[in-house]
Amino acid sequence: MFQLPGWNWHFPMFQLPGWTGQSSTPEVEKRSTCDQCDERLFCNCSSRNYRHVPTVTVTEVVTLDLSFNDITSVAEDDLREYTWLRTLDLHSNRIQSIHEWAFHLLQGLESLDMSYNQLAALNPAWFSKLLSLQHLNLLGSCYRTLGPGGTSLTRLRFLRFGNPALEEVRRGDLAGVRQLDQLEVYGNNLKRYDPGSLGDLWPLGVVTLRLRGPFQDNTTLVSSILRDVSYSETFLVVADVLLSEKTSVAPFRETNRRRVRSIMFQNATLTDEAIVHFMEVMNVYKFTSFLPVGFLLKNLRQISIINCKVYVMPCLTSLLLTQMVYLDLSGNLLTDLTLTESLCHGIGILRNLRVINVSDNALKSISLISKLVTRLDKLVHLDISQNAYTSMPHTCSWPQILTHLNLSRAKLRRVTPCLPSTLEILDLGHNDLTAFHSVALPALRELHLSGNKLMSLPPGWLFPSLEVLLIQSNTLSMFGPSNLRLYRRLRALQAGQNRFVCSCEFVNFMVWRWGGAVEGSVELTDRWDNYLCDSPLSLQGQRVDRVQLSPFQCHRILLVSSLCGCMLASGILFVILLWKIHAVWYVRMMWAWLKAKRNSGNQKRRDAAGNAYLLCYDAFVSYSEQDAEWVEEFLVPELEDSQPPLSLCLHKRDFLPGHWIIDNIIHAMERSRRTLFVLSEHFVHSEWCRYELDFSHFRLFDGDSEAAVLVLLEPISKDDVPKRFCKLRKLMSSRTYLEWPQEDERRAEFWSNLRLAVRGGDEL
Repeated sequence: MFQLPGWNWHFPMFQLPGWTGQSSTPEVEKRSTCDQCDERLFCNCSSRNYRHVPTVTVTEVVTLDLSFNDITSVAEDDLREYTWLRTLDLHSNRIQSIHEWAFHLLQGLESLDMSYNQLAALNPAWFSKLLSLQHLNLLGSCYRTLGPGGTSLTRLRFLRFGNPALEEVRRGDLAGVRQLDQLEVYGNNLKRYDPGSLGDLWPLGVVTLRLRGPFQDNTTLVSSILRDVSYSETFLVVADVLLSEKTSVAPFRETNRRRVRSIMFQNATLTDEAIVHFMEVMNVYKFTSFLPVGFLLKNLRQISIINCKVYVMPCLTSLLLTQMVYLDLSGNLLTDLTLTESLCHGIGILRNLRVINVSDNALKSISLISKLVTRLDKLVHLDISQNAYTSMPHTCSWPQILTHLNLSRAKLRRVTPCLPSTLEILDLGHNDLTAFHSVALPALRELHLSGNKLMSLPPGWLFPSLEVLLIQSNTLSMFGPSNLRLYRRLRALQAGQNRFVCSCEFVNFMVWRWGGAVEGSVELTDRWDNYLCDSPLSLQGQRVDRVQLSPFQCHRILLVSSLCGCMLASGILFVILLWKIHAVWYVRMMWAWLKAKRNSGNQKRRDAAGNAYLLCYDAFVSYSEQDAEWVEEFLVPELEDSQPPLSLCLHKRDFLPGHWIIDNIIHAMERSRRTLFVLSEHFVHSEWCRYELDFSHFRLFDGDSEAAVLVLLEPISKDDVPKRFCKLRKLMSSRTYLEWPQEDERRAEFWSNLRLAVRGGDEL
């Protein structure tokens, strides 16, 4: 028999669709604009602090969500621009008044949610033009009655109404409503119900009744309601009730008379006495143990005992459940020991079981569970989530056709080959997994890994059949084509809420691949809001699709290479330029000149310490060796034998042996008043003459423009002088130079002018 402490049955709370509670938000200006509309003509204007119905940025809106704002009223013209609306959600605002014509232009509206506002009364004029309305939610608010009916809501199929303040439902309140697929009535404090008020609604699919107060104080009222809504095809849900006495169960006689086949209790508390009377009312034999009614248990196919503090289902009871295919014992107090008793020590009694749910209990051993179910040959779905597992054994034995396994919300740190290879759906979400590798699951189609600590996608080659992968809320830094390519059949991926490193590769991959397939046929099925950058710090918190990275960040190597290439090219161009302007020559000559000057200075200091320093020569003669005959036969006799005689420095005669030739040239120029250049074609092409010309050029830069005397032994143009000798070329252009005459009668004048130039006479 079931061991139910206190025999109080508790069933799960019925969750109101779309209800998440109210929010308190600051006020905003009237007729704000909502710009959160997408291509499906859906405008999500929820939770934006609007005080009035806003305008939108698109025309022909089909769905408008205004829930969780601070709207206090709906004026006549507020919805005039929304004539194409099919769905309007106004729940969880502070609406106190609605103009009677506010909805008149919404003749195509199919769904209207006005729940959880502050309406003190309902006006049937609101709905008079809503001929297409199929869904209407009026839960919450503070109206005491539904008000007069008469509206033609003939297409209405889903209706929810009631609140803690509702006191009466009168006949005619729902006039115009013919049939409903779902009806929900919240009347915990209902005091009056006119019989037949809900009697005209047929057929009725699902009816949910929340009548806690009437079940305690006015069972006649409850009987009237049950009489009106009970049909053989109706699925009846009784929620939020306390059945503690025989009288509280009496109204269910009406459901038995109408042969209602399905009754579900949600968030209900039943005492032992109430259960017995309920079974009597429903024509079930009185019993205190399940064993005497074993013939009933043998025909049960589905059993759900949820959140009832059950700690064991004895094996004797399990032996009676020979036809059971579905067993849900979630949210109870089962341990490894008591589950062993409930499953009869794994001897395989419950051979028809296909689904077992023992989630949210106090189980600790995966190995034990695998042994208990291994003989259940038909088991395909096993939910053992929300238990206290901390490890997974290396090997396990499972049923041969197990395809669904839920191990989520435990404390597992790693996975092992214990997982059955037959799995098609595996949920390991919200554990402490840091890696998923070396476990091949060839048949797996759907894998849930959200809420772990995974740093990368599992290797795709382990799951050749995988189609859906959920890996949100982990520590992934990035993923790309190389990862997804390994998943041969993957079509849906959810990877948001991770710690993404917004590198150029990742951002480019995500942004340019979005809108169709990410890689091949893989589609990201979660929202962009879930894809935020975690690093670098400058981008932290930004949506990946809105990140703008500079070319330098994305192509750093290319830019550096290009920069180096530009610098190299600039360097080459610079070298070519230096070569063109003879910079090397200038540097080389400057160095030699400075060296020679330093040596000359040292020599002068030594002379100053001893004898007075004097110029030894009137002129240093620079000439080509091919012109030596002219110098020795004509120039030297004419100048040195003149009156007064001139002293000439000739390299053959006066250079000091053993000294560096450059030093000799500089030394000779420093000790000569003039440098006499015997210019000819031989001179221009003579290496040593060019050296002498070079140093003379630097001497000219020292400011002594009279130091050079030019003698043209044969006609030569200044263009024949190298371009780097810019000073000498300028002198040849601006000063008169001496040219050796071929006629004998002009030579006397030539020598006279030359002597005068060497002695430092006026410019010729």
